[in-house]
Amino acid sequence: MTVVSETLTPPFPALPAATVRSTVTVPLRFPDGFTATAEVLTFHGLADGQEHLLLALGDWGRMLPEPSSAYSAPLVRLHSECLTGDVFGSERCDCGPQLREAVEEISAAGGFLLYLRQEGRGIGLYSKLDAYALQDTGLDTYEANLALGHGEDERDYTAAAQMLGAVGATTVRLLTNNPDKAAQLTALGIGVTEQVPTGVHLSPANHAYLAAKRDHTAHTLDLPQPAVASHDEMLARVDALIPRLRERAGETERIRHLPESTMADLKEAGVFQVLSPTAVGGFGLGAETYVEVVRRLARGCPSTAWTVGHLIEHVWMLARWPGKVQDEVFASGPAPLAAATGAPVGAAVKVPGGYSISGRWTFASGVMHSEWALLAVQHDDVRLQCLVPVSDLELLDTWHTAGLRGTGSNDLRAEALFVPEHRAIGWALLGAADNPGSLIHQDPIIHTPMATLLNLVAPATALGAAEHAVELFRERILVRKVKNTREARQADSPLAQARYSRAYGLVATARLHWEEAIRVVTASYQRRPTTMTDHERAAFRLSLGLSGTASAEAVRVIMAGSGGSAHRLSNPLQRIQRDVDVLLNHPTLTLDPILEQAGRGLLGLGITVPSF
Repeated sequence: MTVVSETLTPPFPALPAATVRSTVTVPLRFPDGFTATAEVLTFHGLADGQEHLLLALGDWGRMLPEPSSAYSAPLVRLHSECLTGDVFGSERCDCGPQLREAVEEISAAGGFLLYLRQEGRGIGLYSKLDAYALQDTGLDTYEANLALGHGEDERDYTAAAQMLGAVGATTVRLLTNNPDKAAQLTALGIGVTEQVPTGVHLSPANHAYLAAKRDHTAHTLDLPQPAVASHDEMLARVDALIPRLRERAGETERIRHLPESTMADLKEAGVFQVLSPTAVGGFGLGAETYVEVVRRLARGCPSTAWTVGHLIEHVWMLARWPGKVQDEVFASGPAPLAAATGAPVGAAVKVPGGYSISGRWTFASGVMHSEWALLAVQHDDVRLQCLVPVSDLELLDTWHTAGLRGTGSNDLRAEALFVPEHRAIGWALLGAADNPGSLIHQDPIIHTPMATLLNLVAPATALGAAEHAVELFRERILVRKVKNTREARQADSPLAQARYSRAYGLVATARLHWEEAIRVVTASYQRRPTTMTDHERAAFRLSLGLSGTASAEAVRVIMAGSGGSAHRLSNPLQRIQRDVDVLLNHPTLTLDPILEQAGRGLLGLGITVPSF
């Protein structure tokens, strides 16, 4: 059908006219095999001067209003160009599937697909990719645009209204989830008789993106939310992730932070919500679930387990703050991601309205994925914790280590950074059982003294890593032939059998010590007051320390019997050994001071290190 060039004459005289420049028939074929035929129109006189396209699909001519027939509006989609989604199939957005869906729906109904050259909500391709990088640190899609100095959405649909007017479509049925498109077209003189929602094209990588569109700009999206997970359900979700974590362990170490795909999987499983209070949409589960999640993640990738363990824990720390801060950080969801570091302690100076803080903080695990940072500072004789946006800090790329390379535990620096008074709190109050958050939330875990959970991540990670090492060793010796021996396989050697049983027993010992420590913790937070006695603190820390030592010894026994090829970078055993060696140097597993203070506590002599 030939298009007759028409001008748009709505009751808005400021809108300039546009005319059809050319028409060409183009057969379309999508990767899934779906085909359609489109008449592709170009235009003269578009307000923004861009090369937008209109694809006329189906029996669109009969859908236009004619004086002698009953009126029926064409189905129209305004589709903003998305190179990453439309061409390369990126799962960070839903643009590609929406384009495919729109062509099929409009072909059946008759109407137009307007392909608008407004990449990245109008900010351009490069800026959109820069926004992706910011989203990887915890910002949502709108916050990332603002952080780059752009508007949340810079798209203008004046040209779209001109194009519709030029083909006589002054009233349409609009295929969209975005109410802003309908509002803009209506203001430009295009009648919208119906807003037809598109499907929900959900993937593990775009759940947060779609949720931001739903929550921030009222897109009509009905997204499945993670149900409140039970202990067993949460662990089943984590177990399902382990094979993928193992596949990505090398990449995680190479890029020195968790891959985007891993973060998407973790968020989709609701892992960061484990300790988040139920009142803000979290699961409100206990220490048993938390440490078991970390332990099982370590069977897949110790760097992932370490990072996730701290990010989960920091959500729980944020839930201990007063209500004003909680309203701020939990506004975007039940699991705000934050790094936390207190070594060395920064300096704080009281200024009007808050504090000016300066310092360089090390070992900020999880900072590569965080929107917030919790920083320890000293003001006179009072230790404070300050909550600041990561974007206000200088990130120093210092995490070049032998093990746990994938944690991205870089340094942070600030110089005379202003922190509002409500974002600073005394460390003693925050760490106490009766913290401000305990007056807000009913979840029992919120009363647990903060130092307790801080000690659990390293031993859980070491144990999970050692369990994976035993699994790998077993697989290896059942098939490996050792040079200069008579056995067909290593497992047939009595010495290898003894070595395997020793490693197995060491891991069993580590597990028993670990379980004993968890028993002490759970018994304490189920009573009031929750503060442990010195004897309990000593037993708790001693069990964790001995668990870590046994885990590390098991890995050393395994490596000594695994041959030279186990030290190839492609072999996961060498990575496990390096990761566990680094873990043993963490204060929560450094055995000498643990033995000293535990001995004092067990003998009734009094623990002399308050944070022990």
